[in-house]
Amino acid sequence: MNREEVENLTKRLLAGGISQAEFIAAVVQPATAELDGVTLDLDRQRRCGFPEVVFGQGKTAETLAAIFRRLLAAGQPVLATRVDEAKAEVLLKEFAPGRYNKVAGTLRVQSLGSKSSTPDAGSLPTTGKVAIVTAGTSDMPVAEEVRETADWMGAATDLIVDVGVAGPQRLLAKLDRITSADVVVVVAGMEAALASVVGGHVACPVIAVPTSVGYGASLGGIAALLGMLNSCAANVAVVNIDAGFKAGYLAALIARRHC
Repeated sequence: MNREEVENLTKRLLAGGISQAEFIAAVVQPATAELDGVTLDLDRQRRCGFPEVVFGQGKTAETLAAIFRRLLAAGQPVLATRVDEAKAEVLLKEFAPGRYNKVAGTLRVQSLGSKSSTPDAGSLPTTGKVAIVTAGTSDMPVAEEVRETADWMGAATDLIVDVGVAGPQRLLAKLDRITSADVVVVVAGMEAALASVVGGHVACPVIAVPTSVGYGASLGGIAALLGMLNSCAANVAVVNIDAGFKAGYLAALIARRHC
């Protein structure tokens, strides 16, 4: 609960609009919530700045709905990753106007009962800039997960697509957009050389995301991972294969602290 919310509750208490018990219940939030097979961390926003993010893969639509309700009841906006279309269709019937990104597999809900057609209206003001650069269009699902995560956390994003090293002139044409960012996320499969190339052009951190895109010897993204880990560019750090959420989260933290 932020300062403004506490002030509003205090005014309501002093005006007799709510009881002392209601005030205490609203202010003193429980640290966890026990749901069916899920222990939800309700204190993470206070400790870490952002609520718990929900990993949708392997959870039923009913379980996700219960998690969403509890987070929203605690005044915490929802971001769920790896949500397939079938689950999203069920969830959006209850949590309108939630925002589902089919490419990223992310679903976002800002608040209970919101009437806004833009579900993130009223969220964190945009701060800092994250440039997201993909080697090819096949990397888009991971790149969109990066973008949705950083955007949910209040960082401005700029998505630059299909500028891999097979045509280096394409990257040079977009350098002005990349060099103006506070942090760059490079999403690439195959040999993943793009992260090193971008790292050699910018004076900010580069978060490299290897993807599982590639032919046989790419080994499901292991070749890209090893290539990025062995980058000669000193400003490149690497997250796990296809880990768009992790890269987006880290990038947003960096961008917001930079400003």
